[in-house]
This record gives sequence, C-alpha cells and structure tokens, in this order.
Amino acid sequence: MSVTPAPDETPVGLEPSSGSVASPARFSVWALAALPEVVPGDDLGALVGDAIERDGGLEAGDVVVVTSKIVSKAEGRVRAAADREAAITEETVRPVASRSSDHGVLRIVENRLGLVMAAAGVDASNTPEGTVLLLPEDPDASARAIRAALVRRFGVEVGVVVSDTIGRPWREGQTDIAIGVAGVRVVHDLRGTTDTHGREIRVTQSAVVDEIAGATELVRGKATARPLAIVRGLGRFVTPDDGPGARALVRPAEDDLFRTGSEESYEEGYADGYERGVTEAFDSERDDDDTPVTESY
Repeated sequence: MSVTPAPDETPVGLEPSSGSVASPARFSVWALAALPEVVPGDDLGALVGDAIERDGGLEAGDVVVVTSKIVSKAEGRVRAAADREAAITEETVRPVASRSSDHGVLRIVENRLGLVMAAAGVDASNTPEGTVLLLPEDPDASARAIRAALVRRFGVEVGVVVSDTIGRPWREGQTDIAIGVAGVRVVHDLRGTTDTHGREIRVTQSAVVDEIAGATELVRGKATARPLAIVRGLGRFVTPDDGPGARALVRPAEDDLFRTGSEESYEEGYADGYERGVTEAFDSERDDDDTPVTESY
C-alpha cells in the first residue's frame, strides 16, 4: 500500500491542488465505543477492525482516527514512570526551551519524529499507574499497517490517521494533530488557485490531516476510553496510495522562524554578542600594542 515517489515526483498528498478537491459542505465525525485496555503485543489492526465492525463497518472514503496512546501500548512503548526523564532525553534530538515551575522542569524539545513537543511527547495520562508512554516508533508505518488491515477486512478504500495532543506557540490550550497518516492527503495546497474575488492565493496550504485529528478529539474526549473515531464525508482527501505520511508536515529547519524559545534566543544572542565584544576589544588592544612607536626629535 505504500508509495515511493521517483526523485522528480511530488509525493501523493503534497501536490498542488488543481481546484478539483472542492470543500465539502458537510461531514460527520463520531467516536466508537470504548475499548478494553490495550497491552503490548495486541494486534491493533484486528482490535480496530472489531470495534469498527461492531459500529456498522466502513464506507469508501472514510477516515479512521486512532490515538497514539493505543498504538504505543500495542507496540510496547511503555516505560516505568521513574524513568520518565531518561525517556525524554532518549527521545530528544534538539532542546528548544525549558522552564521551571512548581511541578518541576518543563522541557520543550524536538523529538526524533521532528515534532516540537513538551517532554518529547512522553506522557503519563491514560496509562496504568507507575508507567509512561513514548510516542510510536514510526507512526506513519503504524498508520500504514492499520490501513492495510482495514482495507483487507472491509474491502473499501479508507484513510488512517494516528493522532496525538500538542500545544501551540502563541495560543493557550492544546489540540490534536496527525503524527501518522496513511491514505489521506496531508495538505490541501491552494497556492495558484484564486479566492472568491479572483485574487491568486499564494500561501495557503490547509493542514487537512491536522484538522481531521482535531475534529475527532471533540467527540472522543480525554478520559472516556474511546481512542477511535470515524470521519465520513471527506473522501475527496482519501488517496489510493499511502502517501508521504505525517512526516511531510514537519517544517524544514531552514524555514523555521522559531527554532528556540524566546529566553534561550536572548541568552544565546547575548552570549554571542558578549564573546564578539570581548574578542573585538582584545583585538583592538593587540592592534594598539603592535603599533610602532615613532619618536620625533
């Protein structure tokens, strides 16, 4: 079900829109019934399929959203709570910011999936006491495996999104985003099309899979043991191939205007400026010392 684009091809799900993907006027989203506790080694494709079958099955173009928590549990991404800080360090690629509070030190980091998250996505919620969960090893691969199982079982073309909760710069609160995707257009690229007044759209790329993930959080809730949801009516965004996955949404470093936290940026700039100032002062003094002395008579 996967697709590997040739070097000169744009991955399915990222190509510019020709205007053929019209905005649907209505779609439906609902959570499936609660699942029993998922444990390492569970066949997640079968568990998800069973839950969907009890709900009435799938239609072509449906998108199934699965929380990362049950993916992590099934894949054995469980650690002892005492090892939480070590797990965060293990998952960290690059620190972004850290802040002290009454609850300890909060670390905002870029994790190995390219996501900038609090605690690298390591979480103690909705997991048995004394444990924490790491994010899935490869959420896109997890989404592809679940999708393949559902397509085999129900015989229709569907998409799968693996979701997780994240905070946002500039905004209070959290929302769900897609960290793994298979069979769904990850962005709806409107650049090159025109708005209702005939002006060319030059910037807008709607993050379709993030919007889908956020919509399902409204019906799933956080403490209901309902980790699955179905979105119906967005078949325009479901693709025949798995596509590039959620990793395609990670902004390249050279385009990232917010690589570090504000305090960290200030401290780094101050240190750099101080170092330059000391160096320049030293060079200036050395130049003065090396200046030949000319005596006049």
